[in-house]
Amino acid sequence: MLGLIASNLRRRLGRTLLTALGVGLGVAVIVALLSLTQGLSNTAAGLVHLGDADFAVFQSGVSDPTTSILPEAFVGRLASRPYVAQATPYLIITNGIPSQPAAIVFGAEANGFFARRLVFESGAPATGSTAITLGDTLASELHAAVGDRVRVNGHTFTVSGVYHTGIFFEDSGAVLPLAEAQAISGRAGEETSVAVNLTPGVSQQVGEARVKHDFPGVEVIGTAQEAARAGANNILIGHAITLFVVIALIIGGITVTNTMAMSVLERQGELALLSTVGWSPVRVATSVVGEGVVVSIIGAAIGLLLGVIGSQLLVDALGVGAYVSPSVTAWGLGRGLLVGIAIGVLGGIYPAWRVTRMPLLKGLARAA
Repeated sequence: MLGLIASNLRRRLGRTLLTALGVGLGVAVIVALLSLTQGLSNTAAGLVHLGDADFAVFQSGVSDPTTSILPEAFVGRLASRPYVAQATPYLIITNGIPSQPAAIVFGAEANGFFARRLVFESGAPATGSTAITLGDTLASELHAAVGDRVRVNGHTFTVSGVYHTGIFFEDSGAVLPLAEAQAISGRAGEETSVAVNLTPGVSQQVGEARVKHDFPGVEVIGTAQEAARAGANNILIGHAITLFVVIALIIGGITVTNTMAMSVLERQGELALLSTVGWSPVRVATSVVGEGVVVSIIGAAIGLLLGVIGSQLLVDALGVGAYVSPSVTAWGLGRGLLVGIAIGVLGGIYPAWRVTRMPLLKGLARAA
């Protein structure tokens, strides 16, 4: 049967490739969006555990954790709790560097554990009111070194050091003293979040529960999954993926159905002859569905390749390359392949049904 399927597809190679390409484009979009979602989850995990924190505390009810606003006095109250070993505030500034609008600028206290873990390749931490430190990736993109000047929110700062952490969005960003970040963003006495290290012996689950109990109105996020659920971007992308899957199944299924239906009409005589030599209607119908599945698998393979390439293009097009690196996973590729196979099965059902209803004599007349 496989040989017959391959022969039939080769006989109509142009039609087969065009159908496969249509399926592949749908699969490519799905794979690219899944890669972007996984990249956002990875970034969320890094943001939650900034400075190797156990968890982060944000304002409750915001559409995205990066828009959180917490009062500066909150840090002292949180740090005074016996279950908290350290609490360090930070402020996030987005779209602050004109030439690299996707780069994240962190406002952080010099003695906080986030700033202390930065490993400097050159220079030193930013301590003065006009100093800034750059991640090595951002420094390379800006062609900046120690002593050069960088503008953030319309203010000029001198690069005091270049650091490396190994975390993509940190190395693609910059760090300012917290007070200066608050001043240039108009958020004096406020921060985005507080990173928390728990007292030894206190589990993360217990620590999170105590913070929620002691400080109503805050959101405690300790995992990437929680951060993704709290962020509107991931939710919107998740809905978009579902929508594209449905669209791909509908359009791809119709395309494969049309292709296979045309093939069945052209091959009525051939299919009738198969029936006369002992092929059961189920076996003939299975061969038709098999052709649809093979076309879709070819399309899915094309789509997986295009999706891997397109995921980076999508990130670049959205302008989020400084803090999101697309992450292609085996599960993401597997889901794309499953969609491709599903398109083939759906697209082959109607033509296969028509084969089982085809009058044998009519088909033999065509063969003659």
